[in-house]
Amino acid sequence: MRVLGTVGLPGSGKGEAATVARAADIPVVTMGDVIRDACRERGLDPAEHHGRVAEQLRAENGPTAIADRTVDRLRAVEAEVVLVDGLRGPAELDRFRTAFGEEFRLVAIEAPFEVRARRAADRGRDDSDGDRAAFRAREEREREFGLVDVIERADVTVDNTGSLAAFHGTIADLLGVETPELTPEPDSP
Repeated sequence: MRVLGTVGLPGSGKGEAATVARAADIPVVTMGDVIRDACRERGLDPAEHHGRVAEQLRAENGPTAIADRTVDRLRAVEAEVVLVDGLRGPAELDRFRTAFGEEFRLVAIEAPFEVRARRAADRGRDDSDGDRAAFRAREEREREFGLVDVIERADVTVDNTGSLAAFHGTIADLLGVETPELTPEPDSP
């Protein structure tokens, strides 16, 4: 099984990459789902406790706690290609490289802050809904996990400042599939 991981700062386009994979019938495993499931296991609302439970999992089981659970999920998937969304820290990247070796490729998705902030505002994200300060604070939290180090260690870097159709085509090429038919939102790069 080939495993394609995505990494990027908030609003860079990781969700769009997952959309391309799903449209091409490629399974997507989201590391955030592991955290949401752990919240539910603890009787907590994921919307309120996501960050705290992620920290608890890492404190209880080490820096690869979320990646370990994700690797278990990946091994249960029967597919030639799987996309993993949500790598944050260097230890997680090392865990995936150890688990899948040459079959793992990390794709960094990049876009400038202003582009990403506009995208987040357009999506109506709860933590950044048009509020640049809140969006910047969210980005700083992500950076504290070591996200920039992971981005720098990517096998491939995709610039996501062009058209949405071009981005979809690039991701489809990386997945080894034809570009699926997707309806782009107006004014979305």
